[in-house]
Amino acid sequence: MTLERRGAAGAVSAKGRHLVGYAARFGVQTNIGSFRERIAPGAFAASLASGRDILALVDHDPKALLGRTRSGTLMLKEDADGLAFDLALPDTRSAADLLALAERGDIGGMSFGFVAREDHWTGDLRELRAVELHEISVVQSWPAYEQTTVAVRARHAEHDLRRLWLLTV
Repeated sequence: MTLERRGAAGAVSAKGRHLVGYAARFGVQTNIGSFRERIAPGAFAASLASGRDILALVDHDPKALLGRTRSGTLMLKEDADGLAFDLALPDTRSAADLLALAERGDIGGMSFGFVAREDHWTGDLRELRAVELHEISVVQSWPAYEQTTVAVRARHAEHDLRRLWLLTV
């Protein structure tokens, strides 16, 4: 199986050391070269339930690590809208650069790297029904899906949001 990457643009604002938003949205179509694609609800469920370590990167670059599920610095969950994330940013140069870009509104959006485990084709429309998620990425330029969102939230709200996150998973 081939590792694929998909992304989307989204609004970004900077107010703290956490990025939150959606790395993927369900039911939204996008053009991927010669075909269209959309993500079905539940596409990430098995991957998230597996407990695999999923990374948060900058532009899909494994040398630009921002966090991971294994350490708890990246939290992921599916809800009715898509793949939601909460990323605690590290005290690194790349994270500081992302915050500066977010404050200016210059972040392109979010993306995700995956291997398709189940898909369905109707003409030139591919529906991703189950994917093995490897990473999500903050995209500084042009993502494939324009409906993802990313925002920065304040550190002082971290405890309350982590508790709420755990209750809703």
